Amino acid sequence: MKKRKRGKKILVLLLLLLLVCIGAGIFWEAGRLLKQEKEQTQENDSSGELLDKVRELLGGEPQEISELRGKDPAQDDEEGLQEYYFSLLSQDEQRGYREMVEGIRQNKEEFYLTISDDETVNKVYHAVLKDHPELFWIHNRKKVYKTTYLGEDYCLFSPGYSYTQEERQEIQEAVDQACQDVVTLLPDGADDYEKAKTVYTYLIDHTEYQTSEDDQSMAGALWKKQAVCAGYAGAAQYLLEYLGVPSIYVEGSTKGSTEGHAWNIITLDGEYYYFDATNGDQPEFLEGDAVQLAEHKTILYDYLCPFPDEYEMTYTVSDEFPVPKCTATEKNFYVLNQGCFDSYDYEAVSAYCKMRLDNGAAVVRFKFSTEDAFLQAKSQWIDGDAIQEVARYYMTLYGISKVEYHYGVLENMKTIYYMF
Repeated sequence: MKKRKRGKKILVLLLLLLLVCIGAGIFWEAGRLLKQEKEQTQENDSSGELLDKVRELLGGEPQEISELRGKDPAQDDEEGLQEYYFSLLSQDEQRGYREMVEGIRQNKEEFYLTISDDETVNKVYHAVLKDHPELFWIHNRKKVYKTTYLGEDYCLFSPGYSYTQEERQEIQEAVDQACQDVVTLLPDGADDYEKAKTVYTYLIDHTEYQTSEDDQSMAGALWKKQAVCAGYAGAAQYLLEYLGVPSIYVEGSTKGSTEGHAWNIITLDGEYYYFDATNGDQPEFLEGDAVQLAEHKTILYDYLCPFPDEYEMTYTVSDEFPVPKCTATEKNFYVLNQGCFDSYDYEAVSAYCKMRLDNGAAVVRFKFSTEDAFLQAKSQWIDGDAIQEVARYYMTLYGISKVEYHYGVLENMKTIYYMF
């Protein structure tokens, strides 16, 4: 028994001695390599990687990190994007943001960031996702990985990519085509409101609200023509900025529900407005046979520059980032088209409906700025038979003896629709 114990002690001592020798050899080799690095003016990639490993072993940081720290983050995007969320970050976060965008644009599988803690990396990544719809090959459903180093304030970041290079090229061609299509649809001398309305209409005309693998980015809306709110909002942001209309991608939730939602805030004449193409796309809301008439009958313009208080009754912005406050109403669709009434007057509403029919409208829609006025109108035009006079006017106008019409009500927007 004693001999066995003595043998064990000798074995332990030999192992300790071996570890000491190995450790000494490692540090001697590390010192030699570091000295050699200072003497060399150029290094090939393999020696650079080895030196980085040595630095990590000795507690230093890779040369690439030192170089990244020496850069001041550019305040303007090289492709001219607005980058609203970038402006909300600290200088260190902005540096990490630039590092992230550059690595993703170069399609790197992994790259260093001069930030490391989970909260900061997630915050910066979310800012990049919101500011850059053109980086559609990063996907918020893909897992993101990062490698951190004990006691260090940098990390190795690995974003998740959704598409191959061939798919990316195909998607980009579809996006470029959409941009050309929208430009073609713009009226001569279009102002920013006309540009916004054209984008709103284009997305609703060409996109189906449908879940799919691509529904979270503009690839779904402009390539597969199917998306959910995130895809609509990302596509809207890209097209609007392409036309020079500042647009912010916004995430939030539906009040009284766990359901999330995404929309945009746009700038028109220096004022902020909500822009929600997803809710404007409700093909089942109004249906009928008047397809030969010029006005598109399924687009709900209530969500193009809606009254802020009405929109905020349904949707709440996420508290991750602050967003500009929307207060203006001048560019509301109904205000611009004299279809918004502050009080209810039957003769005024009837005259408005006839004017719309005279102008060839397939859809007659009007709204009220107060709940009392809306309820009075609803009692006569939906629950009562006030529409009959306008229907008779329509038959006389088109020389027909019978007309079929449909109606719709948006209670939250205090809006009444008729389609003939």
